[in-house]
Amino acid sequence: MSSAGGEGPEAGTGRAGGRSEPEAPGSALSVDLPGLLGQLARSFALLLPVYALGYLGLSFSWVLLALGLLAWCRRSRGLKASRLCRALALLEDEEQAVRLGVRACDLPAWVHFPDTERAEWLNKTVKHMWPFICQFIEKLFRETIEPAVRGANTHLSTFSFTKVDVGQQPLRVNGVKVYTENVDKRQIILDLQISFVGNCEIDLEIKRYFCRAGVKSIQIHGTMRVILEPLIGDMPLVGALSIFFLRKPLLEINWTGLTNLLDIPGLNGLSDTIILDIISNYLVLPNRITVPLVSEVQIAQLRFPIPKGVLRIHFIEAQDLQGKDTYLKGLVKGKSDPYGIIRVGNQIFQSKVIKENLSPKWNEVYEALVYEHPGQELEIELFDEDPDKDDFLGSLMIDLIEVEKERLLDEWFTLDEVPKGKLHLKLEWLTLMPDAADLDKVLADIRADKDQANDGLSSALLILYLDSARNLPSGKKINSNPNPLVQMSVGHKAQESKIRYKTSEPVWEENFTFFIHNPKRQDLEVEVKDEQHQCSLGSLRIPLSQLLTSDNMTINQRFQLSNSGPNSTLKMKIALRVLHLEKQERPPDYQHSAQVKRPSVSKEGRKMPVKSQMSASPGTGGTNTAPSTPVMGVDDKPVMEEKPQPPEASPLGQRDLGRSSSSLLASPSHIAAKEPTPSIASDISLPIATQELRQRLRQLENGTTLGQSPLGQIQLTIRHSSQRNKLIVVVHSCRNLIAFSEDGSDPYVRMYLLPDKRRSGRRKTHVSKKTLNPVFDQSFDFSVSLPEVQRRTLDVAVKNSGGFLSKDKGLLGKVLVTLASEELAKGWTQWYDLTEDGTRPQVIT
Repeated sequence: MSSAGGEGPEAGTGRAGGRSEPEAPGSALSVDLPGLLGQLARSFALLLPVYALGYLGLSFSWVLLALGLLAWCRRSRGLKASRLCRALALLEDEEQAVRLGVRACDLPAWVHFPDTERAEWLNKTVKHMWPFICQFIEKLFRETIEPAVRGANTHLSTFSFTKVDVGQQPLRVNGVKVYTENVDKRQIILDLQISFVGNCEIDLEIKRYFCRAGVKSIQIHGTMRVILEPLIGDMPLVGALSIFFLRKPLLEINWTGLTNLLDIPGLNGLSDTIILDIISNYLVLPNRITVPLVSEVQIAQLRFPIPKGVLRIHFIEAQDLQGKDTYLKGLVKGKSDPYGIIRVGNQIFQSKVIKENLSPKWNEVYEALVYEHPGQELEIELFDEDPDKDDFLGSLMIDLIEVEKERLLDEWFTLDEVPKGKLHLKLEWLTLMPDAADLDKVLADIRADKDQANDGLSSALLILYLDSARNLPSGKKINSNPNPLVQMSVGHKAQESKIRYKTSEPVWEENFTFFIHNPKRQDLEVEVKDEQHQCSLGSLRIPLSQLLTSDNMTINQRFQLSNSGPNSTLKMKIALRVLHLEKQERPPDYQHSAQVKRPSVSKEGRKMPVKSQMSASPGTGGTNTAPSTPVMGVDDKPVMEEKPQPPEASPLGQRDLGRSSSSLLASPSHIAAKEPTPSIASDISLPIATQELRQRLRQLENGTTLGQSPLGQIQLTIRHSSQRNKLIVVVHSCRNLIAFSEDGSDPYVRMYLLPDKRRSGRRKTHVSKKTLNPVFDQSFDFSVSLPEVQRRTLDVAVKNSGGFLSKDKGLLGKVLVTLASEELAKGWTQWYDLTEDGTRPQVIT
């Protein structure tokens, strides 16, 4: 047995050895050391987060969250790459791409619109010129943009573009439409459907911080309008060329380097939105690029034209909508939670949500500026609010040219793309009148001649062209140039100019518009500020009644700034236009109907641009910051008596809308009880936090009568220090707050000095955990002079903090404190009642 046991291994070894080839010396010990180290490093990188979570005692759900985020990111990048390949295939061979079944929303414009023509000759010309266009773009990046970025900040002094390659795919014009009707004889209007799908490579570097980033592909799709005006009898026959987008174009960017982080889901939409806002600031209506071709043309009038009119939209009700909600996996049909999205050009509005109702009544009013009605439509889409994805309930497109002809429309419109459903709209086309003859009649029609409110239906439009300033003071530091910006406000509506860096004679050349409720009572307040030191460089107050007696209701001059240097001036052109509804005489049997345009693409194709534009910007309401485009400020202070909501009414759904010019909404809760016509009481519907708080308050009431202060009270000390030139606010405590959960609330206090709602102007207390009677005793200050602070309003909100990723965050109460008091220098300490929106605060001494 022993011999057999010994022979087996030896024989086996011998047979194996007999078949093996001679080996090189030391080959059995060769190891791929770099590969082994790389494998160990990857294993360590994978195991380290798991070990760290266990060591810190954190939940394993964080690992799952990270893995889910990684998978989502990879899926998002894969979808983006597939869209890029599909768009490239479309550009290379349209016919082949169509045969392969391209979606309708990807087809060129001439397929959908018979009056849109192909422009292959233009595409061939651009393709031939593309190498030279690329040379110009590279020179623009290196000789203009790069020095500007370096000079903007000392930390960017080593900024440079290492590579600028726009790619081989030229810009393509998918269709051209020339307007021949309803246009001025001295102008030519063209709409170009443009697409740019470029495998470009733009790399940048900041050597000081060893930072590299870049872009590897860009997609831009949109409608660009080209206006040639005025036509003249001498060469070159055209006085100027104006270029702009009718609405925000669709943009998609693939990032490289450090900016790869911007491709993470959640950040990719935000980054594209920021860039879209920058584009909108220069190229989206009402902004435009104007190139004068002759010296005599009035460039300012062409660059910032007066709007063609104002469209007032009464979004009243709908009937016979589809029931989209289902129960028991579709066995039981339910109703819908409808809301509407209304768009006029680049201005987007959203109505409140009506819960469980197929015949909802909104009774809301919107006002929108119309700059270019040829080619612009009123677009309305209805959706059913759902927790995951909202269902489509129908759409409607109305040609604004028809609305302008009719002046007043009050009709039921049948919804498109759905089997049933009707929408009741009342549309008014308001003409801009340059005289005050009809002002009293307009004020009486909107009932602005009796109330003392500064918000409601608009009677006039204020157009302000901000040109430049001269001899501004140096600010806090002597012999240093400030970074000036201009803040303009009418009532609680505020707007802000761009910042001009390191100059005492800034040039802005910006245009702003304000809707005015009653120009006889309201004032335009202008303040020039130093952004770097947050101090005032001068201010100005202009009563709007002064414009009523001016020639053509226009003032164009240099204004002397008060509380500034002796020769500090601000040049502005201000025009006031009365919003007049021309009621045409019609025979009794006259029937009118606005032309309803049928959608040219599928429902999915049309929904995407609207949603992408709406979900872009930062939130509305109390946290709104100054957007990059000139927009109307937020006013959370309704002044009308509240009207009880109908039983089916419900708070606004949780959606953030991109703010847009003339963003005006009113909900029934703002409408006076005795008014037969809905009136606007603020710039936008109640913020989401306010709506949620009202719903919570109704739940707490539950048939019982709440006390005088159902949301509790806050104690504040407010005074102005003339020595320090600061407003001092001491937040002492709160009492009897509402509970956000079973453990109570985690309250803190947030403050703004309106109309400034920038992040730098926000003040916050610490968070008090699990208490309804928190004590803060914290002092805050705002750098502002006494004359200026008496024109301001202190916005104080008590909020619930909640934990990280917690849903228990929201508003606990709010108060708006008017500072126009002679006692401000002495100061006072008082208790204030908290309300849902800060209106009508009751003072408890």
